[in-house]
Amino acid sequence: MPQIELLDNLTHKDLQVIPSYSAELGDNIASTITFITEFAEVQKEYPILFRKAPEDGEYQAVVLFGFQEAENLFLVKPDASWQRHLGWNAAYIPAVIARGPFSIGLQKQQQNSEEVVVPVIHVDTTHPKVTSEGGVNVFLSQGGNSPYLNRISSVLNLIRDGMRLNKPMFDAYQRHDLIEDVSIDISLENNDKYKITGFKTINADKLQALSAEALAELSKSGFLQAAYFVVASLANIQRLVDEKNRRLRLQG
Repeated sequence: MPQIELLDNLTHKDLQVIPSYSAELGDNIASTITFITEFAEVQKEYPILFRKAPEDGEYQAVVLFGFQEAENLFLVKPDASWQRHLGWNAAYIPAVIARGPFSIGLQKQQQNSEEVVVPVIHVDTTHPKVTSEGGVNVFLSQGGNSPYLNRISSVLNLIRDGMRLNKPMFDAYQRHDLIEDVSIDISLENNDKYKITGFKTINADKLQALSAEALAELSKSGFLQAAYFVVASLANIQRLVDEKNRRLRLQG
């Protein structure tokens, strides 16, 4: 059961976080949500697909890490000699994974005799990456934010801004009839087959056929470039296939 607490440098002065990635630390998931604010980086490494959230039926973007439940083909044995991110074989880690035990929320505060709502950081103290020793410090010994926490703050801001843009982006794509169903058939070297269904993507032909007015509208909002990122990202499915085949060869 998560235990979410407002992060502060007194209550959590000794808080540390394990900076690596592994199945034992909860990173063995086959997909996670992503946001337009990180599409430029995500599309270099992962396939981006769309789906409707089961909670509210709203569209969301997701990245694939594997082809079956609890399969993350980016997880590798931690090796500080070559990995940019310990235990994760990619240059960029999606924000929802990179944030670790932290989340962003809103809190009412008094500023200049006025009540304002400001973003604040929360931490799940039951998260497997939370520790009191052997990790990286969240706060400096004198009480200030550590470089790690500053980086987490940037990640959380990226998520916050991405959530704000999510509905306008998908509304625009639907308005121009750009979203289509996608079915992905995977065949591996050992003859195992996977069929990935239930996702959607951008229709590349309709994207190319947009009117000048539609192109201008989408370009002004940043949604046009994002759509091209989504289309380009599907080439990364082959990267997942290659890694799956490599692991199968090692097992055999």
